[in-house]
Amino acid sequence: MDDPFLIIAFIACLGVLFILLMGINSFRKGTAEAAKESNKFMRWRLIAQFGAVVLIMIFVWLRGQTGG
Repeated sequence: MDDPFLIIAFIACLGVLFILLMGINSFRKGTAEAAKESNKFMRWRLIAQFGAVVLIMIFVWLRGQTGG
């Protein structure tokens, strides 16, 4: 695990997990305000998840280019 791009992609995935858990926790409260907050977290999760997938794809592409 000495590849910096892999570490960055892993941290991005952990960020997605954190945002997902925050959204689920907010939704668990059951109020209308909590539902709005949960919706906001889930929108942020989609953005973060897109970024994580892009980072993973770049990592895979770079690994294919270097052969290693």
